[in-house]
Amino acid sequence: MILELLAVGLIVSAFLAVHLDDAVYSVASLTGTLILAAVLYSLNDATFVAVFQLAIGVGTLAVLFLSSEMLSEKPSGKKPLKNTFLAIAAALLLSIPSIFLSVRTIPTNVSSGVSFSEALWNLRAIDVVLQGLVIMTIALGIAIVLHEKKEGKN
Repeated sequence: MILELLAVGLIVSAFLAVHLDDAVYSVASLTGTLILAAVLYSLNDATFVAVFQLAIGVGTLAVLFLSSEMLSEKPSGKKPLKNTFLAIAAALLLSIPSIFLSVRTIPTNVSSGVSFSEALWNLRAIDVVLQGLVIMTIALGIAIVLHEKKEGKN
């Protein structure tokens, strides 16, 4: 039951991160997505992956939060609460398959001798490096935009 709740939380928070108009609220929703992903890793005995997911997530969120505060325009009017509830309802509708459908595991007689957490950790190294490169690219892009903005004022 806990995995189904995590799946629903991941889908809803990821959907809201994309759907919300205000950048700060989108970053807050992305925070929930990254935290729930780390909890999911931790429940699968991949504690080190969970710790690195949180560490990389904190760096990503810091960059995104600062850039969204500095570079985004504030919405002029209030968005009706009805639209937000419709977005949450759509996200819950999207998460129905994760609740009711399960992936059946087929028992095999062949054992690889590698646990899930070991495989996840050993195969995740390139992903961690690529996430670091994405964060560095975002920070560099923000620095260029801010430099262009400063040049335009002078």
